[in-house]
Amino acid sequence: MSADLQSEGSELPRTAQAEALYFDSGSDRLFGWLHRAGSASGSSLGLVLCSPFGYEASCAHRGIRRFAEAAASLGLPSLRFDYAGTGDSSDIDPSVGQLEIWSRSIADAVRELRERTGVVQVCLLGFRLGSLLATLALPRCVDVSALIAIAPVVSGRRYLRDLRLTRLAAAVGQSPDAPAPLDDRSVATSGAMEVSGYRLSAATIEALKQIELPAAVPPGVSDLLVIDRADLPSALDWANQATAAGVRTTYAALPGFVEMCLTAPHLASVPQQMLDRTEAWLANWRQSVDTPSRTIPHDFPVNRVNLLSLSDCTEQTVSFGPNGALFGVVTEPVAPRSASRAVILLNAGADHHIGANRMHVSLARRWAPQGCVVLRMDLAGIGDSATRTGRPDDETFPPAAIDDIRAAIHFIHTRYGAIHITLGGLCSGAYHALRAAVAGLPVNCIVMFNAQNYFWSEGMTLSDLQEAEVVRNPGVYRERVFSAAAWRRLFRGNVNIRRVVMIYAQRVRWTMESAIRELTRGLGIRLPRDLGWELLDIRARGVEIVFVFARGEPGIGLLKLQAGSAVKRLGDACRLRIVESGDHTFTESSARAVLEDVLSDELFARNP
Repeated sequence: MSADLQSEGSELPRTAQAEALYFDSGSDRLFGWLHRAGSASGSSLGLVLCSPFGYEASCAHRGIRRFAEAAASLGLPSLRFDYAGTGDSSDIDPSVGQLEIWSRSIADAVRELRERTGVVQVCLLGFRLGSLLATLALPRCVDVSALIAIAPVVSGRRYLRDLRLTRLAAAVGQSPDAPAPLDDRSVATSGAMEVSGYRLSAATIEALKQIELPAAVPPGVSDLLVIDRADLPSALDWANQATAAGVRTTYAALPGFVEMCLTAPHLASVPQQMLDRTEAWLANWRQSVDTPSRTIPHDFPVNRVNLLSLSDCTEQTVSFGPNGALFGVVTEPVAPRSASRAVILLNAGADHHIGANRMHVSLARRWAPQGCVVLRMDLAGIGDSATRTGRPDDETFPPAAIDDIRAAIHFIHTRYGAIHITLGGLCSGAYHALRAAVAGLPVNCIVMFNAQNYFWSEGMTLSDLQEAEVVRNPGVYRERVFSAAAWRRLFRGNVNIRRVVMIYAQRVRWTMESAIRELTRGLGIRLPRDLGWELLDIRARGVEIVFVFARGEPGIGLLKLQAGSAVKRLGDACRLRIVESGDHTFTESSARAVLEDVLSDELFARNP
């Protein structure tokens, strides 16, 4: 089996001119991407991109990458990176003041860009909280002369209020079948705040309460571009203050922030008007202040080690597959064993390789010290892998995903000598793990958490009627029969009656099909798209099967409908584990901790 094999018509192009790297920031080690300038002539100007916080950063991953690529195509080398304690960077003490550490991260990213590319002046481009952090970092950055703030946080108190509203909205939006999350007492008693799976420390919250940007003119900045939200503009006063202080300021309120930063990654879009305005502004800025850059030796930097060394494991970036177009991060023990076991973690939706709520990073750094090599990979078109020719970006169910997984298995087996390989993933990642096992790829175990689809056909879209709706919604509708608010929505025409009827009709049809499939399995007759037979075939090849669900997940009922008694027939070779608390992505840290324990038990206790 060769990692260079690919399906006809699924060509993977070479990745763009970008380099994955690690660099130091105090005692922390940061991960980033350096996008080299596209033009042949060296520029004295560079760009450092400062991400938003938490879930917004995950949603905006594709968009931020596009901004970096656009700047590089203009001739400005650009660096996007993960703050300490986020993304692929090293972890930090959860109680420390994050604003201080993250503003230092920005200053060190500026230094790294200058040393690697020879630029003399740097522009900071911040998104949402990243704009505030960029402003806080300016006193540390003598080489920054320009700032771009997109949907900037101008009031720390208002930002905290927005985060609290997000928490409340998430609680209201929970499925009625889902139990209340476990109380995360370590967060509740410390004064910290957890929002959409990401934590702000008590010290950070107190610091945010003191910050109001209109009172702070960016020090040392001669040029400022403020792109405000068109739906909720809030930065005009700050822009006017900067203008009054003599800063050449451009202000615009444009659409696109919600679609980029507040929309799930598989549905998020690049804010084209914001990107166009930024490109035009950067082009003008370069024309007005650019001078030749320093010459950087071709062998630079000889003293850089492209590795993240933790206390009990190491991480490094890897490229594999056709043209090296697939990207991943490998976490391995400090002293790898000769006969390694390996885990390959697959994307959930269009979340990049850190996983939902940074789950994959936590799992990899927990498992590697126990002798396991963990590859956190991006399928083609997702995260930092290249997109296949003719395919869209951020495709949740790409038809050639099995080719990517095959390449990953070949890579991990060839480089690390792994003899026991586990595939794991959440939601669509669970689907791809299952399909890989059905296709006969050489794996020993598949671990699927909160699977929601067991079949997917080319041409289906996420706006189509979903299997999870068919399983979950009838029970929800029965509860709403006794809800006055639900009846008011019905009489006002706010309920899609046609979709409700479709759901009930599909549920009846599936129930009948389930009974027929159960009968034919007993007679030894195989029908197409029969999950029960697929599970039996997978186990016959010696592959262990593990399903992990949060209580109330529709995937449980769907498994019963589509696999029937096959799960019981397989016994301990097909295990079903339930996490009593948690939503679909295990957003709360307490639920993730239980999930990690369950997965670790399956990986190590049952397979010593």
